[in-house]
Amino acid sequence: MSPGKVLQPVLKMKVDELFLCWLSQPATQLALKDCLRRIKNEEKTEISSGDSGNGKNERFANKNSSSKQCTVGDTRLPLTFSPQLSITLPLATPASPRNISNVRATRRSSGTRVVQTKKEETLPPSLSQNIPTFYFPRGCPKEKVNIDAVITKIERTFSEFPNERATIEDMGKVAKACECPLYWKGPLFYCAGGERTGYVSVHKFVAMWRKIIQTCYDDAAKFVHLLMNPGCNYLVQEDFIPFLQDVVNSHPGLSFLKEASEFHSRYITTVIQRIFYTVNRSWSGKITCNELRKSNFLQNVALLEEEADINQLTEYFSYEHFYVIYCKFWELDTDHDLYIDRKDLARHNDHAISNRMIERIFSGAVTRGRKAQKDGKISYADFVWFLISEEDKKTPTSIEYWFRCMDLDGDGALSMYELEYFYEEQCQKLDNMAIEPLPFEDCLCQMLDLVKPQYEGKITLHDLKRCKLTDVFFDTFFNIEKYLDHEQKDQFSMLRDGEGENQEVSDWERYAAEEYDILVAEEAASDQWNDGYEAELSPVDHQKANVLKYQMEKRPFFEMPSHLADVDLDEYDYEEDFE
Repeated sequence: MSPGKVLQPVLKMKVDELFLCWLSQPATQLALKDCLRRIKNEEKTEISSGDSGNGKNERFANKNSSSKQCTVGDTRLPLTFSPQLSITLPLATPASPRNISNVRATRRSSGTRVVQTKKEETLPPSLSQNIPTFYFPRGCPKEKVNIDAVITKIERTFSEFPNERATIEDMGKVAKACECPLYWKGPLFYCAGGERTGYVSVHKFVAMWRKIIQTCYDDAAKFVHLLMNPGCNYLVQEDFIPFLQDVVNSHPGLSFLKEASEFHSRYITTVIQRIFYTVNRSWSGKITCNELRKSNFLQNVALLEEEADINQLTEYFSYEHFYVIYCKFWELDTDHDLYIDRKDLARHNDHAISNRMIERIFSGAVTRGRKAQKDGKISYADFVWFLISEEDKKTPTSIEYWFRCMDLDGDGALSMYELEYFYEEQCQKLDNMAIEPLPFEDCLCQMLDLVKPQYEGKITLHDLKRCKLTDVFFDTFFNIEKYLDHEQKDQFSMLRDGEGENQEVSDWERYAAEEYDILVAEEAASDQWNDGYEAELSPVDHQKANVLKYQMEKRPFFEMPSHLADVDLDEYDYEEDFE
């Protein structure tokens, strides 16, 4: 590119991205610090010295130190000004003809010297040659991999199958031959075209895998390549369905679900929402290699092979967590159309959530899908995000979730007006309960002391993420039950709980375990009642079962969630539900 050509906006953004990536490298930071230190030392010891960059420039500077020039406007001036010249420059008085001729001569001579300087200076080698490659969107290449040995191992595995064709049941051995976790077998099978024919031939699979290992250098890049649609470099929610369906079909901890196929889609939808809730930190609805690389999702996928009890994988795959979420939704969804409206959600936890917050949830601040919003409803997928955020307000995603809801004007900060807006309804609820509310001014002082915002008069998302007691902050403004619980607790005990960052069980895991025990106990009590009065209750239970079965058959596959993850941090851009 010619020196005078201006970078196009898109190209400039990429160059800026690469520059920032290079600037963030540890080696770059050390080099810059060392250069700054040397520059400071030179300023202290050689104040009047000229350029000291390289030996050739130093020799040239020493030879021409008396005639070194700089350009100001159209006039070239010496770099080392004499006292008289520095005094007369600001006056800008007209010069005599003699002075003018001297200036002209100076211009000619200085111009010649500048040209000589450019001729004498040799262009240094391009800096890009000295900077090692640092941007690896598909993973950092490792030492040379023996691709032929890997392919030979795969071909040897395929030779064990009839006609050298592998079915989905055989792909476990193939995944191991590829040195992949066991439950990559589904993505490997579907990426090689097995879904169309029911099997994968050795030649087609080898061609596919050879291309992947030649272009993808780490597990994140390989996994994205296996699941993504052609032409994409990211994963959307629908891309996870075949992978999770294979997990449901083959994991021993989910064998009981084989007979209840109507619940497969519900479980898959729940897991997909939990994946995007945790991994998709950009809220874009598109999981990139970098986001997958920074998360622990692939480690959990590898644990599927080692852990027979699916409930031990509490971050994504736990069936108990799905059971709690779905039962909570089923209690609110009175007409069982798999959507709930404002009145349904208001009944959650005995009307603990304020109406103003419920209005914000339905406003589109944290939900997706124009169809559901037009009807004033949210889907089951939206409810997954709501319930996890409601029960654990300390995670980055939950903090962002509630911050979006409270940021009424979308300016990226919570003003005192916005805090007062939500606190007013809390005061009304306390008055109805015959409890004297704390004046807003006093409550505000407590919250500011709790959060310690960086800027006066507003609370930013960064302030809340630094705070250890974000659950106390949020509950104060829109959850009356939890607010009263916090008020009854000892302040020092809350601080100890908030500072216990290394606690093994999160608030969500604790809530899910408690609720699951309650649900199991209620079901056991119901079974005992049914055993005692089987003749009377059996028809009723049978009718309920028929209604549930009808609802499941009415919608054979639970609509993929309105893309809840497609929320932009700055703008709310809605997309249609996946039908």
